[in-house]
Amino acid sequence: MSDSVRPVIGIIGGTGDLGSGLAKAWAAAGYKVIIGSRSREKAEKAAAALGEAVSGDDNVGAANAADVVVLAVPFASHEQTIGEIKGVVGDKIVVDTAVPLVPPKVSTVQLPTEGSAAQITQRLLGAEVRVVSAFHNVSAAKLHVGGRVDCDVLVFSDDKAARNLVIGLAGEIATRGVGGGGLANSAAAEAMTSVLIWINRQYKTLGAGIGITGLETAGPT
Repeated sequence: MSDSVRPVIGIIGGTGDLGSGLAKAWAAAGYKVIIGSRSREKAEKAAAALGEAVSGDDNVGAANAADVVVLAVPFASHEQTIGEIKGVVGDKIVVDTAVPLVPPKVSTVQLPTEGSAAQITQRLLGAEVRVVSAFHNVSAAKLHVGGRVDCDVLVFSDDKAARNLVIGLAGEIATRGVGGGGLANSAAAEAMTSVLIWINRQYKTLGAGIGITGLETAGPT
């Protein structure tokens, strides 16, 4: 993306492993990032460790100031956090990274009755908010190492323009963003996270990811 159109990215739950990893990666790629937390002081402290391009605020402040809002919170606090920011996201793009893991069997797929976490988010925020689902299968540890993460990022949305924008954001920090269709299809990537957790345990690795073959000369349409 050119500098003139780069969105400000607000990461709700930005002090956690995934949120701070995404903040670090996008800041390194030249984006302005705002970390959100329930505690503004905690967010500001975390932001200070990530460089001048990253600032901190409470969740509502970060969501209000951002063009693209990324939800990087555990599924257990997912609904509550959405309730906090609902009033300030308007018609913004909200990127949901939530995976419906159910402890203690996090390596077993257990999707919600609604179909996916992303569909829950769309229902709670309303039709005017452009919900995108992505970054479920990106290793937080690899984000913190720096450089592009060696995996593809599946991106889902019922809004084509929003989906393509997030495909571009994914391509800044990982091998490639790949469109996967509408929000209903997000269930596949959310379920894949449990599979990858099982693979990580079985093969004693921390960064198993996914790659889509056959797209070397193709792009989103």
